[in-house]
This record gives sequence, C-alpha cells and structure tokens, in this order.
Amino acid sequence: MTGYELPAPSPRASELHERMARFMRERVLPAEADYLTWRREAGPDDHVVPPIVEELKQYAKTEGLWNLFLPAASGLTQLEYAPIAELSGWSLEIAPEAINGQAPDTGNMELLHLLGSEQQKQDWLEPLLAGDIRSAFAMTEPDVASSDATNIATRIERDGDEYVINGRKWWTSGAMDPRCAFFILMGKTDPTAPVHRQQTMVLIPRDTKGVQVIRDYPVMGHHDQHGHAEVLFTDVRVPVENVIGEEGGGFAAAQARLGPGRIHHCMRALGAAERALSLLVARAKERVAFGKSLAEQGVVREQIAESRIEIDQARLLCHHTAHVIDTSGNKAAKDLVAMAKVAVPRTALRVIDRAIQVHGGAGVTDTTPLAAMYAWHRAMRLFDGPDEVHIQAIAKSELRRDPQF
Repeated sequence: MTGYELPAPSPRASELHERMARFMRERVLPAEADYLTWRREAGPDDHVVPPIVEELKQYAKTEGLWNLFLPAASGLTQLEYAPIAELSGWSLEIAPEAINGQAPDTGNMELLHLLGSEQQKQDWLEPLLAGDIRSAFAMTEPDVASSDATNIATRIERDGDEYVINGRKWWTSGAMDPRCAFFILMGKTDPTAPVHRQQTMVLIPRDTKGVQVIRDYPVMGHHDQHGHAEVLFTDVRVPVENVIGEEGGGFAAAQARLGPGRIHHCMRALGAAERALSLLVARAKERVAFGKSLAEQGVVREQIAESRIEIDQARLLCHHTAHVIDTSGNKAAKDLVAMAKVAVPRTALRVIDRAIQVHGGAGVTDTTPLAAMYAWHRAMRLFDGPDEVHIQAIAKSELRRDPQF
C-alpha cells in the first residue's frame, strides 16, 4: 500500500452521510422492534416483507437516500458511498433495503447497468432501481465445488431461438421473497471451450415454466425474510435475447458483478462491528460484577481497545480498496478486494464475539441482535468466495511481485 492521503468527501457526500445517520437514528433503529414482531408472528415460512420496510423505503426516497450504491445513479464515488453503506450495516435486515442497497439486487442492478440490453434495462433494471421488485442470483450449486465458478454443472443449451436450462442451484438469495421477479443464472453453454469461456449468464423470469423453488435454507437456524433457496431448473426455456452480455462471457461478468458486491458487503460489515462495539461498551458500563462495573475490569477494557484498533484497521483497508476502484478500476483493486473480503468479516466476528461474551447468556438469544449478526458474518466468510480462495489469490499475486526497496 503506497503512502497517500485519501481524498476528502464532497460536501454533498458529507451531507448525505449526515442525512443517513439521522435516518438510522430516528427511523431505522426504532423500527427494528416492529420488524422483528412482524417476522416472529409471521413465522419462518412467511417471506412477505414487513410493511415497515416499505414505509422506510418511501421515506428514504424523499430524503435522497436512494440507489446511492450505483455511481451512475448517485454521482458518489465508492469511497464516498463507503461510510453510508457502513451505517446501513448497523441494521442489516432493514437498512440496506430501505435505501435500495441490498444484496443480491445491487449486484444484479450493477450487472444489468453494465451489460444489459436496452430491453433488459427497461423490463428489469428500471423496476429494480425503483424498488418495485426484487431479484435473485443463481450461481452456487450443491453438487460441485461452489467456490470454483468454472466447475458449474448447470447446462444452458441453444435450441433455435431459445436457451434450454437444466440444473440445480442453492443459496439463491432473494428467491423466497414474493417480490422476486427474476433470476440471473450462470451455467455452461460450451463445456469444450477454454475454461473461462464456457459459462454464460441468462435472465430467467420467476414465473417461467420449469422453475421450482424447493426450500429455504436457514443461516445458523435463522431464516431471513428474503430467503436463501434451493432452486431446480428443469427444461426451462428463455429467448436467446435473455443472455446477459454475450454467450461465453459469464465468468467475466461474474467477476465484474462480485467485485463491487464484495466491497459493499465489507462496508456493511464495518457497521455491524461498530454496533457490536457500541453494545459491548454500553453493557460494560451498566453491568456490575464482583463489586465493580465490567468497564472497570482489565480484561474487558482490553477487549474494547482491541476492538477499536481492529475496526479502524479494517476500515482503512476497505476505504483504500474503494479508492483504488474509483481511480483505477475493479481489475486494479482485485487483490485489495480479496484482502478486505478476508480481513473485514474476521474483524466483525471477533468484535461481535467479544460483545456476546460480555452480554453473557443474553448475547446468544434474540434479546440482542448479536447472535443474528454473528451468524450472518460467519456466513460472509463463505459467500462471494471463501477465505481460502481469496487467500490463495493474494498469495499468488504476492509471489509474482518483484521485491521493491
């Protein structure tokens, strides 16, 4: 990392950050109780969005806190968006969707903005940008090495003016939501082509014949509202015009999609870490054990200090990565994205774990958000590429690097 000072945010970016902080403080965090009550009463098999989320979306639109993730729509750089995305990470189940910055829709919007045809943009991108529908991304498969996208088994075969899709996907986030209108699916069109030209992405409307959502998978026992589904595609037919980009360009498209998606996940994870530290500090101040508050205990003070050090280190890496994306592009930032994808979730997990420990039994129940936060950020070490894959890529890059003095 070269020594330089990151550019200051523009006055508009600073104002949006202040507006987002106020939105979180006055609207989103107070809405969590309503959201959780709705979800508990509905039960894990009901994936209808609680009405409070739609109310927050409308308020965010009026406040100009909408589609800030997409530079072409917001005018913000990735670096300017980072602190705003971090604030949304304080309430991961509500805030990202409230500002239309939720996965997997943001990645799908970025992909359609970058590679979609004019018709695809009109039919699918515009409703996503308006927040009228949701979408899903179908890449991961249970029967093959999911971390190796070149190993995908789902077949996409040309039949005249149509593609015929057969395969089984899982961890298809967003598929359980009744508002999910389409899938972007990655499969193989030509198994004989060079390894990185075998894959293609196609857009599949949710109601297409042969699409069967099998079940929702919980994350450590927690069923998200939008769901993580197993989906079976059996003789699914779509027009060839539904290809995203070009035939054989699926792997490159996936990398273009996942790069910004990974750093956005990291931005939000910093917010979760900050909230966990805030909860840790508050608990330490109020809880008395053995005649004095936990905040006076040396071991707890050490946990607080270590958490602050680690969060600030992770934030610097995340912001540096965002700046390189802004100034040099996704390809130039790929190693930094990999580093952030490893380092930031690890930091969040350590801080959340300390907060759980200080809360005692309450930390592993649903009386605090900590258990759900831990489950999600533990899963983050697997989705969008497990730590081991990113570490291997970082090591390969370092081994190719010439020593510099």
